[in-house]
Amino acid sequence: MLRRLVRWGGLLTGMLVICQWVLTQSPVAATTTLPINSCPIFPADNVWNTPISTLPVDSHSTSYVNSIGPTLPLKADWGSGLYNGGPIGIPFTPVPATQPLVPMTFVYASESDPGPYPFPHNAPIEGGRQSTGDRHVLVIQQGSCGLYETFASYPQPDGSWQAGSGAHWDLTSNALRPADWTSADAAGLPILPGLVRYNEVATGAIKHAIRFTVPSTQQAYIWPARHEASSSTDPTLPPMGQRFRLRASFDVSSFSPTNQVILQALKQYGMIVADNGSSWFMSGVPNEHWNNTDLHDLDRVHGSDFEAVNEQSLIIDPNSGQARQPHP
Repeated sequence: MLRRLVRWGGLLTGMLVICQWVLTQSPVAATTTLPINSCPIFPADNVWNTPISTLPVDSHSTSYVNSIGPTLPLKADWGSGLYNGGPIGIPFTPVPATQPLVPMTFVYASESDPGPYPFPHNAPIEGGRQSTGDRHVLVIQQGSCGLYETFASYPQPDGSWQAGSGAHWDLTSNALRPADWTSADAAGLPILPGLVRYNEVATGAIKHAIRFTVPSTQQAYIWPARHEASSSTDPTLPPMGQRFRLRASFDVSSFSPTNQVILQALKQYGMIVADNGSSWFMSGVPNEHWNNTDLHDLDRVHGSDFEAVNEQSLIIDPNSGQARQPHP
């Protein structure tokens, strides 16, 4: 499932202003991820929301970085405007508690949560309705705080949806997928908690790990991932779920305020291998306020500026996403 390359455009803007983002509907403590549709993005002690800046470097860090590409640039695979007729990034759709449920059909039904799902017929699809890419659809239901995600998603004339795979998450719970199960992502992880959102950047801090892709992974996964998507036993390739962080010594002072927020998050929370795709491609949500030219400046960061971390000390229960909070 290769990520498509993004065409960069637009004019360089000045300082950020606080976005009037209608999807953030409730106040939030300074230590938690901004909610959506009055729902948390998993508990505050979830692994996605846990800082990893003090964790030890993984013993395979150098080989992992070399396999992904030490000289290749970091890429923000989201932005404003359209590319090939579709939005740039992975959109999500908040729906009310009363959203009608519709039938779902899955290609990988044995590892998918069965329907019905609260999917509107016009829910935004990653890449647009005509996309030939991953076609993710993400829906957050108010009230139940259910997160529904699908891959290879196609609306049907009768109102139902057909998809490659689908997963239902309770955003108030630390529960993981069953062992060896995929989700809408190859690593069996949720997509939403790893997306960079404009309203987070506008507040001055991203307080969660970021989803990213690598060209090749090994036939293995590590916590909190639940699924692998490779036939290679090469130990120099990262497993699904491997976490990386930007080196603490990397100087971010020459970057824009927007990019400094993103880079500081990569130092404090890092990013998690979620899928096979292009090297060092991070995921985010489309928004008209993004400045594509400014985001493109992140390509001054290279693979060699990252290190893999060992987060085994965070595990409380291997079947739960709850994380032991690291010491400062």
